[in-house]
Amino acid sequence: MEITRTFDILEAGKETYENRPVLASRQNGTWEEYSIDKYSQIAHNLSYGLMALGLRPGDRVATVSGNRPEWNFVDMALSQAGMVHVPIYPTISLDEYRYILKHSGVKMIFAGDKSIYGKLQPLTGSLENFIGMYCFQNNNELPSWKEIAEKGKSVANSYIDELFRIKKSISADDVVSLIYTSGTTGISKGVMLTHNNFLSNVRACTGLFPLEPGDKAVSFLPLSHVFERMVNYYYQSIGLTVYYIDNLANLGNVISEVKPQIFMTVPRMLEQTYNKIIAVGKDLSGLKKQVFFWAVNLGYHYNENGNSQYYNMKLRLARKLVFEKWQEAMGGKIKLIVSGGAPLQPRLMRIFWAAGMPVYEGYGLTETSPVIAVNHSATPGNVRFGSVGPVLSNVEVKISNDGEILMRGPSLMKGYYNAPELTSQAIDSDGWFHTGDIGHLDEGKFLTITDRKKEIFKLSNGKYVAPQLIENKLKESFFIEQCMVVGENEKFVSVLISPNFSFLHDWCSHHKIHFQNNQELITLPEVISRFQKEINGINKQLSDYEQIKRFRLVPEQWSQETGELSPTLKLRRKLLYDRYEKLLEDIYAHPKLVEIRGTNGD
Repeated sequence: MEITRTFDILEAGKETYENRPVLASRQNGTWEEYSIDKYSQIAHNLSYGLMALGLRPGDRVATVSGNRPEWNFVDMALSQAGMVHVPIYPTISLDEYRYILKHSGVKMIFAGDKSIYGKLQPLTGSLENFIGMYCFQNNNELPSWKEIAEKGKSVANSYIDELFRIKKSISADDVVSLIYTSGTTGISKGVMLTHNNFLSNVRACTGLFPLEPGDKAVSFLPLSHVFERMVNYYYQSIGLTVYYIDNLANLGNVISEVKPQIFMTVPRMLEQTYNKIIAVGKDLSGLKKQVFFWAVNLGYHYNENGNSQYYNMKLRLARKLVFEKWQEAMGGKIKLIVSGGAPLQPRLMRIFWAAGMPVYEGYGLTETSPVIAVNHSATPGNVRFGSVGPVLSNVEVKISNDGEILMRGPSLMKGYYNAPELTSQAIDSDGWFHTGDIGHLDEGKFLTITDRKKEIFKLSNGKYVAPQLIENKLKESFFIEQCMVVGENEKFVSVLISPNFSFLHDWCSHHKIHFQNNQELITLPEVISRFQKEINGINKQLSDYEQIKRFRLVPEQWSQETGELSPTLKLRRKLLYDRYEKLLEDIYAHPKLVEIRGTNGD
């Protein structure tokens, strides 16, 4: 059957899945699996229960949770009952929760666990017409989502006809979800996405990768983010079993156990995986260490457009001696990995491809549901390292005179919720969405992103600097975990660096450098000199005006939890500028001259 509304996946799945599980999560040490029939039954009971509690089409319901099958049960229950799903990251601040809950006007919340429930409870008193909050995690002290499902099961006969009428009336162009952008520099905006927005993206991605019914996927990027959300619809529409990881600390063990064919990731997680592998290699000795780094260096020269027979002969040996162990650590059955959310270092793509685990980089935004372009293997010649791949078949892209990427197509949002002026600013009269990203199309096919339009800054000499390109090069260093390039209206470029303290501590131990804490560590002459060496190496790859003249190390590790990174691991530049204002004044010997401006969604 044709899938035109997200909940059609349930009915279509009865043919696609047969007896194979659709969703799975670990409960008390074992995997609890859900067949398509059980999935559908739970979703229907939830729909009946929500209706019995007084919710009606158009009402907004929030989920604040990590990845788990229950998230999908609620998503489908809301979708087929004509209600609007408002997924919210479980890691944002109380002020952000307060704003989103009030702005969206949610009438009910599903919280992932007791901790999230406790954080949100004080905020619910100010919500108009609020019905209640329910918990996914089994906890006898708190109202459970199962209560709604049980209630729905008991009153099903009273609502079955009404639900049937609602489902029949739902159009593909009806809003199914309200997703708030991560707000890296400004207030989050509620992006209104329709059934067709998501499913047009699913259809455009179907057939691009060598997946088939029965394959397994591991899901750990937040379902509250549009990327993993759309991908989960994609998985379910083509018959994959999705294994959820609610705790990233268990990621390696789960991948080894499940042996997935695919998973989605962000560049930072690939970088961390790579760094751990390299750290293992550094601990080897003698011939084993030589062979390990011979294979790594060979991998750096992998060519996506084909390699010589001599190179392939060496690569077969490298895979046999080294890379097969990498594959085993990733479960041994990986067909592909897809990376999005931020620029991916080409060297990482080369090394993973050489290791027999292809990484495909893509690009999109919340407003575009999300994929605009992606490298893929549907036909030869659709992969280019350093680009985000060919534009999807049902999407149009053009580059404006100032280099901004413009997009239009069926996956483009309906608009920003209760913000017509912001919508008209983002989508012009010809229907083109202004992404806020700068890039170019090579050969009229491969899209390359160079930076965020509003993050590019101008030096006092008139030269423009794209900070993301430089930051991406800097993060290739084992010593650098995160960094922010600065210099707007200044004479030269500088950078604030949050070191990779784990690696730096090991380096200090090896060189017998002693310190009391990170605050002292970043002031040591030996450490500063080592980072200067890293900077010098990067500067050789940059134009004269782009070169980093000064840098400062900071003692803090930047993360989502501490606020420096958005839920999609992008830098919150305004927060960082404010936090390190004194440090910037020290670098430039005067108060800051730059105002960080707002931006589109992520």
